[in-house]
Amino acid sequence: MSEKRTLRTVRSFVRREGRLTPGQERALELLWPLYGIDDGDDLLDLDTLFERKAPIVFEIGFGNGSSLAEMAAKQPGTNFIGVEVHRPGVGHLLKLIEERQLTNLRVACTDAVELLKHRIPNSSLDRLQLYFPDPWHKKRHHKRRIIQPAFVILLTQKIKSGGHLHMATDWQHYAEQMLDDLSQNDKFINCADSTGYIPRPDYRPLTKFEQRGHRLGHGVWDLLFKRR
Repeated sequence: MSEKRTLRTVRSFVRREGRLTPGQERALELLWPLYGIDDGDDLLDLDTLFERKAPIVFEIGFGNGSSLAEMAAKQPGTNFIGVEVHRPGVGHLLKLIEERQLTNLRVACTDAVELLKHRIPNSSLDRLQLYFPDPWHKKRHHKRRIIQPAFVILLTQKIKSGGHLHMATDWQHYAEQMLDDLSQNDKFINCADSTGYIPRPDYRPLTKFEQRGHRLGHGVWDLLFKRR
């Protein structure tokens, strides 16, 4: 096996194509050439990608894209890259980009780990966001969780000094694992108090999924680590 594929042999996601609405199909056909990041092997020039130089936020697994679009709208001085493997979600986000006339958001439909490893320059990200990733709650599936020590090492390479890693989950066991894996890497420092967790920052929108969880009494754990 080549070095290119040694980081992870087990993927943290399962592709679920789903059914595209006519609007999503139109968005993928017409808007992808404007805002999509095509597959490739070359290192991305992020300033050229956005036609400007600005802080870069990279989000893995944006779902239907509503919260990411809201963040991009509220932070016009920041460039956002969103990665999602669910094509209907990608189509929905492209529609939101058009509707809200967002010029600071680009979209990729691929394996985020591969994109990070091979196409994102080192020390280029100001913040990486990972909100409500698949918890793979069965013990035998924990190896599929995206947060693993090897992935944390990759993030130390891609997040610039002084940049941040922000994670959120509604599974306490996963939160505890995240806390442990990040705390064991001396290139990250926890921004929280002694509890290890932070209140939801204002820049992270409260999702419908999260609101439903609150009504059902579910907890949510936010973790924020700074790259030394």
